[in-house]
Amino acid sequence: MPTYDRRDVAFERGEGAYLFATDGRRYLDFCSGIAVTALGHAHPHLVAALKGQAEKVWHVSNLFRIPEGEALAKRLVDNSFADTVFFCNSGAEAMEGGIKLVRKYHDVTGNPHRFRIIACTQSFHGRTLSTLAAAGNEKYLKGFDPAMPGFSQVPFGNLNVLRDEISDDVAAILVEPVQGEGGVRAGDVEYLRGLRAVCDEYGLLLFLDEVQCGMGRTGKLFAHEWAGITPDVVGTAKGLGGGFPVGALLATEKAAQGMTFGTHGSTFGGNPLAMSVANAVLDVVLAPGFLDHVCEMSQLLHRKLQQLVAKHPKIFVEVRGKGLLAGLRCQIENTKVINALFRHGLVVVGAGDNVIRLLPPLIVEEKHIDEAIDKLDTAARELVGDA
Repeated sequence: MPTYDRRDVAFERGEGAYLFATDGRRYLDFCSGIAVTALGHAHPHLVAALKGQAEKVWHVSNLFRIPEGEALAKRLVDNSFADTVFFCNSGAEAMEGGIKLVRKYHDVTGNPHRFRIIACTQSFHGRTLSTLAAAGNEKYLKGFDPAMPGFSQVPFGNLNVLRDEISDDVAAILVEPVQGEGGVRAGDVEYLRGLRAVCDEYGLLLFLDEVQCGMGRTGKLFAHEWAGITPDVVGTAKGLGGGFPVGALLATEKAAQGMTFGTHGSTFGGNPLAMSVANAVLDVVLAPGFLDHVCEMSQLLHRKLQQLVAKHPKIFVEVRGKGLLAGLRCQIENTKVINALFRHGLVVVGAGDNVIRLLPPLIVEEKHIDEAIDKLDTAARELVGDA
C-alpha cells in the first residue's frame, strides 16, 4: 500500500554509525531507524546473539516458558521502577497494553467509572485506533472517525490546565518525558515531578511513553530517571531490540494487579529471537561506563548544535531535546534542510513544529558528531538563499 513517501535509495549494509547504499555511497546515520538501531549497524555482539539463537529455537509461543524472556524481564525489573514486564512486538503494542492495564486497574479496585486518560497535545503514541485517540492529533485521525472515546489532551508542560481537566472519570495521565514526533520537546524535572504529585493526589496512574526516549537515549536507561520519579506504567520499544522488533510494558505490581491469566496476550511477543537480541542490547547499555559515554556525547552534541544555531540564525532557531534525542527547530521548511543534509550524506528525520530530529546511535563518537556538524554547517550555508 502506498502509505510511505520513501526516498529513492536502498541501503545494502551498515557498519556502526554508517549506512552504505546500493550505489556504494556512504551516509552518516543520525536517524538510527527513528531511534531504533541504538547500537549502530551490525554490532558484533548483537549479530552473535541473533545467530546463536537462530540456530536453537525461534518461536514456541507463550504457552511455554521462555528462559530468554524471563532473564530479560528480571534485568529490566532490577534496573527500573518496575515489578513486572509484558513483552510485545512494538511501541504501539506496548502502549495499547498500557491503556488496557490502566482500565483494568481501576476496574479491579472498584472504580470502573475511571477510564479516561489525559494525554498531551503534540504527543505521539502509535498508529492504532486507541493510541491515535490518546494523542488526539487531527492529522493522523482524519478519515478514521469516530475517534475512540476515553481520552483528552492538555498542553504539554502545563500542570494548571492538567489539574482543571481532572474529574471523577479520569484514570491516568499519559506523557512522553521527551516528546519526539511532536517537536522534540523535553519535559523539565519540575513538570515530571508535578505529574507524579498530581497522580498521587487524585489516585491516578502515571503512565509514561518511553518508546523513543527510553533505553539509554537520554543518558539514563529511562528518561524519567532524571526527575527521580517512580511511574506506575511505562511503555518502551525501539532501542530495546537494537533493530529487532520488540516492545515491553513495564509496571509496578500494584498497577498491574488486574493483569491476570487471560487478560492480555501476544502470539509473537517475547519470542526467543527477540529476547536474545534484547538481552544482548542490555549487555552493552548496562555495561559500566556506557551511559556515561552517552551523557558525554550528548553534552558535546548539544553544545555544538547551539554554536551552529548562533552561526546560522537564518536557518536554525533553537536546539531542543534531551541526550541523544536532539532537535533543531528551523527558520525555513524543515524538509528543505533534511533534503540538503541527505545530499551531503547525513541522514536525519523530521518532527512536528518544523523540527529536524538528530538521533545518532548511542555508540556515537566525537568524530561522528564533528562530521555531522560539518555537514549541517555546509547545508546551512547553501540554504541561506531560501531563508
